[in-house]
Amino acid sequence: MSNKIYKEVLPQEVLELIQKEKNVTILDVREQDEWESGHIPGAKHIPLGQIARVLNEIAPKQETIIVCRSGNRSGVACDYLSSMGYNVTNMSGGMSQWSGELAYGK
Repeated sequence: MSNKIYKEVLPQEVLELIQKEKNVTILDVREQDEWESGHIPGAKHIPLGQIARVLNEIAPKQETIIVCRSGNRSGVACDYLSSMGYNVTNMSGGMSQWSGELAYGK
């Protein structure tokens, strides 16, 4: 594992940011079927395997909270993106600990 150079945040803290209407950018790196089964409203969806191809869709300076099911894939995404200078935060615990609203579909 790498020396972490990104922050971690709990799902409850992300929910509080959304409820306070903070400008929060959320990137969900789960696969399409996981995304369609329920995701954070307003999140952007880029499966982990496609991140390298779509870096232009992620703002390097804007803090982006990375989400997956449990926090492992989002950690991998954070390792990769932070090593390239992106301002990313891992939502540890992932969607399995998310208690907020969900959006469904594509």
